[in-house]
Amino acid sequence: MWTVLEASEVKKELRRCPQPVLEKYEQWKALVTHGGPQSLRQLRGLRDERLRGKWEGFRSSRLDQQWRVIYQVQSERIVVIVVRISAHDYRT
Repeated sequence: MWTVLEASEVKKELRRCPQPVLEKYEQWKALVTHGGPQSLRQLRGLRDERLRGKWEGFRSSRLDQQWRVIYQVQSERIVVIVVRISAHDYRT
């Protein structure tokens, strides 16, 4: 069983998300909690991928055509940290 932690900014970002994106994010969290981050790679629609550049060490999953969840895996602690829910804007 994995633990999903959310950065404090994520709660604010979730208030701006459309309802279908919120529902997809809840499904994403359930999938990660029960199957770990490797389960995300089995669902092609999420297009889970590793990020580069400033976001090196993080991953991104597609919640819909525009919205992404950006996260980091800490396998030694079995923790997934969600750092941002964004409308495909990876600028810091």
